[in-house]
Amino acid sequence: MGTKTADETGAATGAEATTDEEKVSVTKSTDDAPQSATETGTESEAAADADTDLDAENVENAADAEDLEDSEDDADLAGDLAEAEGPSGVGQGAAAVVSAALGLVSLTGGWIGTVAAARETLVGQLQTSSSASVAKQVKEVYGDAWATTALWAGLFALAALLTGVVVLARPAFGAPGRQQAPWIKSVAWAGVALGVIGLLLAVLKYSDALLGLPSTS
Repeated sequence: MGTKTADETGAATGAEATTDEEKVSVTKSTDDAPQSATETGTESEAAADADTDLDAENVENAADAEDLEDSEDDADLAGDLAEAEGPSGVGQGAAAVVSAALGLVSLTGGWIGTVAAARETLVGQLQTSSSASVAKQVKEVYGDAWATTALWAGLFALAALLTGVVVLARPAFGAPGRQQAPWIKSVAWAGVALGVIGLLLAVLKYSDALLGLPSTS
């Protein structure tokens, strides 16, 4: 009775082996569980980072698209303003400079006036006989030449005056609300002033009120 049979011994051995295998399986499962949890957490963090990167990229792309739209809107607005403003004022500036230049020529004289005066002197010499009175010779040779010089100076002064006035009055007939550049106004006013002075001096000289012919009596 106290002796165990071979079957009982084998059964006990099998039960112990099964118990050991279960322990090993439980141990492996316990060891694998943290690793799986760690891998799952790592994958979740990677997915979250990827989502964050995608969101940041989408936000950046949206910002770039908005900036591009704003730039296009600004360009369109600038083009509309340029079209509304009309001419850039280059022609008015050039006309103002021409006005001032003509005013200077009326005061200092030009080659046209010089040639015209010399021609009038030559004509006076040819048409005046040597037997004519001194007063007539002075008038034909010198007086007419000086009057011709004053006439051409007056023409230049009048041109300067009219050009300056047209430049100053141009904004009233242009685009409403468009301001004329200050330097254009300044140069145009200078041309007007020179034109007035030149025209006044020309009239005084032509009428012999200024620097008249000397008396021959």
